[in-house]
Amino acid sequence: MPQLSKPARVSLTNAALFVKWLLYSCLIGVIVGLVAVAFHLGIELAAELRGEHPGIIWLLPLAGPAIVLLYQVCGMEKDRGTNLVLVAVRDAERLKLRTAPLIFLSTILTHLAGGSAGREGAALQLGASLSAYLGRLLRLDEKDKRIVMMCGMAAAFSALFGTPITAAVFAMEVVTVGRMYYAAMVPCMLSSYAAALVAHGFDLHNVRGYPIHDALGLEPLPVLQVALLGVLCALLSIFFCTVMHAAPRLYARYLPDPLLRGLAGGVLVLALTLLVGEQTYNGAGDGVIRSMLAGETIPEAFLLKILFTALTLGAGFRGGEIVPVLFTGCAFGTWAGPLLGLPHGFSGALGMAAIFCGATNCPLSSILLAFELFGGESLPLYALCCGVSYMLSGYYGLYSEQKIIYSKFSPEWIDKKTH
Repeated sequence: MPQLSKPARVSLTNAALFVKWLLYSCLIGVIVGLVAVAFHLGIELAAELRGEHPGIIWLLPLAGPAIVLLYQVCGMEKDRGTNLVLVAVRDAERLKLRTAPLIFLSTILTHLAGGSAGREGAALQLGASLSAYLGRLLRLDEKDKRIVMMCGMAAAFSALFGTPITAAVFAMEVVTVGRMYYAAMVPCMLSSYAAALVAHGFDLHNVRGYPIHDALGLEPLPVLQVALLGVLCALLSIFFCTVMHAAPRLYARYLPDPLLRGLAGGVLVLALTLLVGEQTYNGAGDGVIRSMLAGETIPEAFLLKILFTALTLGAGFRGGEIVPVLFTGCAFGTWAGPLLGLPHGFSGALGMAAIFCGATNCPLSSILLAFELFGGESLPLYALCCGVSYMLSGYYGLYSEQKIIYSKFSPEWIDKKTH
């Protein structure tokens, strides 16, 4: 029997690897997609119930300790949330399967009671823990397990937010800024697309993105205005991350008992809600984002959303940070952009993309997010605003375990964690 040439053997090996990842990625995309759909529907039901019965907000002081107690009973009281996911992908640290049901239930409870949180950050934990378990069942080696976890992150993000390209790139980009695992590109895309198709099958994300009708073209004045807005967004993203990191430290300093922190956080968010007089800043706030892009201006909204979110997540409630980041960016953009001479809705969209970029240190994902949410028109200006925000936001970030490999200001190796 004639032996195959070396190029032929390499081609067969590559084809076998492609088929392997095609099967694994689609399997992960479907499984994680189904769980993410259930997660999405659970959060929507919780928000709907609170909308119909606003008095549920009075359960906040009980919901905080309940979530803390749930994690304690399950032996996960030291869970580091999304930071643990980043470590697991980068350093092959083990992710427990119980992370998935815990973040699933606790995030829904947070939204039901009226805590200020998103869902996409929680989805990263949900998808990564489920896919890590599948990787163990399939007896994958350490390197393949890392890819599998990124596939799970991409699938959950895609199913929940409806941005499959952004989800795939974000899963690769967020772990170590400046060094992407390109071997995970096709697997992450396949998982993300499979999960998106599952979500579409359940009629999720039928209304895609946010309509922007006042975008500008690539001309000298808009370039200058957008760059200035990017500078302001960089400063705000630093402030957002600083407050988010300071809140849990302050809670721990004055309230060493986690149950008391949960109780105090619930009381503070409840008191702030009553002081504001409405529940605009409770929950994720997607509806408020749409109303602001449509023409509403709430000058104080970005500061209040930061405060609500920090008090909620810092106390031990669970949920994501990404939608609050987008809310903050939209509120700030619709207020600051017109002061610079930019159109209202376009400013809000720029703020969403740029604050997301500054807070996550993911410029490629941010540009793709702008494309998938707002369309291709004015994409060069979105890219400029995100680039300026990325560069000037320094080494701050939402996730303390995120590593930035290369300096943002010169081509040199720094390998430091965000703060």
